[in-house]
Amino acid sequence: MSYTRPDALVSTEWLAAHLDAPDVRVVDGSFYLPAQKRDAKAEYAQQHIPGAVFFDIDEIADTDNPLPHMMPSPEKFSARVRKLGLGDGVRIVVYDGSPMMGACRVWWMFRAFGHHDVAVLDGGLPKWLREGRAVTDEPP
Repeated sequence: MSYTRPDALVSTEWLAAHLDAPDVRVVDGSFYLPAQKRDAKAEYAQQHIPGAVFFDIDEIADTDNPLPHMMPSPEKFSARVRKLGLGDGVRIVVYDGSPMMGACRVWWMFRAFGHHDVAVLDGGLPKWLREGRAVTDEPP
């Protein structure tokens, strides 16, 4: 399948073929609203795409702001994503466990801070699982 904007969306087939590429990083950007009664961190710990790191939207935010999930400073964003092994020279693929709510937010944050080699996984973790693709509970 081809996309009009392949820089913004990748297929599960593409990710499976590039999962071990040295310049590809996978990010679980799952985030759930309280009414959904789901714990994104716990679900990540239970199963995630091999090599994926967890992007904590609650932590990679302006935690001094009384409003939730406000954009962090560029310095905080840079420091936190570097700790996750993310930065220049890598293609970042973001997914989540819902209809791309968290993945799209993470994609937007990277773009807002100037990292343009980032894409969302089409169908996210639900599609990956439906296709019987590998998951793990091991840390990356």
